[in-house]
Amino acid sequence: MILPEHFSAVFEPDLIREINKKGRHVSVNAGETIISPGQTIRTMPIILSGSVKVSRIDEEGKELLLYYVNPEESCAMTFTCCMQHYPSEIKAVAEDDVEMLAVPISVMDEWLVKYPTWKSFVMKTIRNRFNELLKTIDQIAFQKLDERLIHYLKEKSKASGSKLINASHEQIAGELATSRVVISRLLKKLENEKKLLLYRNQIRILGEL
Repeated sequence: MILPEHFSAVFEPDLIREINKKGRHVSVNAGETIISPGQTIRTMPIILSGSVKVSRIDEEGKELLLYYVNPEESCAMTFTCCMQHYPSEIKAVAEDDVEMLAVPISVMDEWLVKYPTWKSFVMKTIRNRFNELLKTIDQIAFQKLDERLIHYLKEKSKASGSKLINASHEQIAGELATSRVVISRLLKKLENEKKLLLYRNQIRILGEL
């Protein structure tokens, strides 16, 4: 698959040719796991369409949402694993149908030296995801759960490009490390405030949260 034209503003022509030559087009259905904890990373994803949810899983199987990877982005945790040859410490799941290019890790070091735009892309990805992780830490440490829930809903809406969010109360509770009963109570409160509508396994945001 050829990189879309707008990537010409991201990478120089020679790099685009190399990505098109060595990258492998991958389609992933919504809900499918792309990377599992402990998995050996052999390729780096460049997201073309759709979004990917990146989470941390503890020993008891509890999940904590870290960030989303959107079109024209890649996963910082994948980069760090590639560069140091570590197994994955995260779980990446397709939030909706995803199209991406999988680039072999064997070109990582070569491209960092050879192509300034690739180095810039990698460093920007790591910086942006580090900032996302800082926000997550701040939310857990300093924000009330209702504020974290609103931020979560905004990020889900931003990642999907839709005001309609497909998520159960139990799923949200798991990703925010709390109980379903508490999430249901907070969502009902927001619905009573006319900020959203609740359906079965769906939430529609009304206006601005």
